[in-house]
Amino acid sequence: MKFKLESKFKPTGDQPQAIKKLVAGIKKNHREQTLLGVTGSGKTFTMANIVNELQRPTLVVSHNKTLAAQLAAEFREFFPNNAIHYFVSFYDYYQPESYLPRSDTYIEKSTELNKEIERLRHAATTALLSRRDVLIVASVSCIYGLGSPEKYKSASLTIQRGKEMSRRDIFERLLAMRYERNDVEFTRGLFRVKGEVLEIFPATSEHTAIRIRFFGDEIELIQEFHALTNTSGDILEEIDIYPATHYVTPTENVKEVLDQIKGDMKKEVAALEKRGNELEAHRLKQRTTYDTEMIWETGYVNGIENYSRYFDRRKTGEPPYTLLDYFPDDFLMFIDESHMTLPQIRGMYKGDRARKQNLVDYGFRLKAALDNRPLQYDEFDEHINQVIYVSATPKEYELERSTVVAEQIIRPTGLLDPPIDVRPTRNQIENLIEEINDRVDRAERTLITTLTKRMAEELTEFLQEQKISVQYLHSEIDTFERLEILHDLRSGVCDVVVGINLLREGLDLPEVSLVAILDADKQGFLRSASALIQTIGRAARHKNGKVIMYANQLTDAMNAAISETERRRKIQQAYNKEHNITPQSITKAIRDNRLSGQRDIELESTNVDPRRLSKQERAWLISDLEHQMKIASESLQFEQAAAIRDEIKRLKIIK
Repeated sequence: MKFKLESKFKPTGDQPQAIKKLVAGIKKNHREQTLLGVTGSGKTFTMANIVNELQRPTLVVSHNKTLAAQLAAEFREFFPNNAIHYFVSFYDYYQPESYLPRSDTYIEKSTELNKEIERLRHAATTALLSRRDVLIVASVSCIYGLGSPEKYKSASLTIQRGKEMSRRDIFERLLAMRYERNDVEFTRGLFRVKGEVLEIFPATSEHTAIRIRFFGDEIELIQEFHALTNTSGDILEEIDIYPATHYVTPTENVKEVLDQIKGDMKKEVAALEKRGNELEAHRLKQRTTYDTEMIWETGYVNGIENYSRYFDRRKTGEPPYTLLDYFPDDFLMFIDESHMTLPQIRGMYKGDRARKQNLVDYGFRLKAALDNRPLQYDEFDEHINQVIYVSATPKEYELERSTVVAEQIIRPTGLLDPPIDVRPTRNQIENLIEEINDRVDRAERTLITTLTKRMAEELTEFLQEQKISVQYLHSEIDTFERLEILHDLRSGVCDVVVGINLLREGLDLPEVSLVAILDADKQGFLRSASALIQTIGRAARHKNGKVIMYANQLTDAMNAAISETERRRKIQQAYNKEHNITPQSITKAIRDNRLSGQRDIELESTNVDPRRLSKQERAWLISDLEHQMKIASESLQFEQAAAIRDEIKRLKIIK
């Protein structure tokens, strides 16, 4: 299939020239380009048009899960019939294995997996191995070790109707692919047997399972069915079942690999003993012996990724396989909010290395564990085929390396960058309250940025005492609650949100007409020129947008931000005058489609009378809904998440 862009809008403003320049650069084999797009200029729509023009598998890298989910939802709207996937860390909670020498404290790896995100990861990799109309939105987890794509694909099981296949052989293949047999419970990654019928719930599937009926050893029927309602679906001629884990242990040459692990263990144990580290030597021998015995008996052990170098046949120091290795050679990459994403990619390796080095030095892991790691930046750079950096404030690194810089300053709505008013800090709160009340009278919203969590909380409390409907945001507020607060702001439940740096990149809040920046002259990370420009952009989606900086002096960062904003305003005003455009506020409804699938959850949950479900089936349904609620909330689909939450409550009260 080919990418097919579906939208009632056509590129306008600066979008056509930006698309033309960047597509031409890709076709001329330019390796690095930059899309400098102001907030609200439709950068995502521009990216979608470039993908539609070039028809290449595409990776979009974002620096956090929430923005990645938002981007994935937008791309699914543009490409409803293509493979748009979401690839982020599948841990809701992650405590890595570590050792603190100073206090002699070993912290065992502790995780809480999000099964729905795990499914989405599998769906992303299988799509890459089976089709070309694939666009994946990923966080920086795309640079972490994932397992060999060749082994992942070669371990897949192809089942064809009319072909003779021993059921025993199929069972063994499924077990080797980390599927488990369970004739009672039936969830993703499980299979069950009923007489002549084998049923498999693929790790990539949301609701659809596969029923295979045998006649002797001949496969008589392959049919899809809904795992919960048991409703029959399409009859298939062939189906590919992919492994339930990205770390596939090959059945051939396992003894050879384990012998190599044991050989390295003996050398490292001997080295520790020679240095007089008897405890560390004993610890390493005990741990590695247990792991190798488990791999020999079951094909798997918790922490098997620490031995991935052996199974991948990599040399010491060679980079691990990552999601990037699943893409074909001609793939296209976008790095969204590149001014934030690139520094994050650079920082991943060193932190991981320091933690793992302690584990190796004190006998908890073999040195091979050091090769289960994120990519170093130069290794990431080597994986790039062609890349477009996307940011309103690209840094010198992107600009210097880009052969083409396409500016997208004109907004399709004709909106200008907001005017900036610098005011003294004396009586700033009283002045701010007047501005807020003015916005409340016009049914508009306000964002206030502070430098610290304490300031945000105290200001929120004071404004509440003044009868202003206000809430605050900071890093200790969990994802779902944070998104509900933003939903309340958009819908008018509250009029003001006070935050720190959570309000800078990627938040789409068209109802906001005032952004107030307190302590704007405290130059630093949160008040750098790029941070100020990003913050100013939060007011650029409303025709009455305005920014007030409270400061006692003009810093270099403030001057740079004000100068750049004025430059953009002049270009925008000239364009509007030439084309007789009247600026219009952006109007954008909260999306109703779920990131996690094509079906509507309300229809799914009411297709079956929950009172007829067994206790175990009801528990399965509740668990599935809870995962879908998290995905909906992460993709800013608040109404959908609330509907799922109400459905969960209804199910829980049924006896």
